Amino acid sequence: MECVKVGVKEHWENVYETKSDQEVSWYQDSPITSLSVIKSLQISRHSELIDVGGGNSNLTMDLLVQGFTNLCVLDISANALARSSEKIGKDSKHVEWVVSDVLSYKPLRKFDLWHDRATFHFLTEEEDIKTYANLVKSSVVSGGYFVIATFSSSGPMKCSGLDIVRYSKDSLVERFQEGFELVDSFEEVHATPFNTKQDFIYAIFRRH
Repeated sequence: MECVKVGVKEHWENVYETKSDQEVSWYQDSPITSLSVIKSLQISRHSELIDVGGGNSNLTMDLLVQGFTNLCVLDISANALARSSEKIGKDSKHVEWVVSDVLSYKPLRKFDLWHDRATFHFLTEEEDIKTYANLVKSSVVSGGYFVIATFSSSGPMKCSGLDIVRYSKDSLVERFQEGFELVDSFEEVHATPFNTKQDFIYAIFRRH
């Protein structure tokens, strides 16, 4: 059964069709924090990495420059993925681009690293949150990593006009304790392109 809620895909296609990079609050010229976390994990450049909701993030472009060779980007918006692919240019052929709602995603491989800075906090229904947690657990190899960044307990209540769920370290651990152990967590204030602030929490988990 298709899990995309009515209007969700249309919402994000419209966002990426009508707004530039600097007109969306979550945009980063360089995702320094995510890059730093990934570097700290000391994983191989041949590791299988997926960026969930990373359609117009520059993370994939930076990871390609660093020599990572097995990259997958999943996003519900084809427009977002097309924009990112165009930025990368000829090297985009080395990336697997997947247009899908994460709740409907059925990966054909397992990942050494699952990264998400864009998707999880938009899941507001209990069933969807559990589906996501089970998908991550089944998709990350033993000893692999799950890196998640969401709006923190002091973060915004909405994003892009949509309701979100805010998280603390403890509530993230509660959601992902089955199958994972927490390695580290920290909070960060993201400065948006239009000079406002958003409070995020990052959590790094390792698969049992």
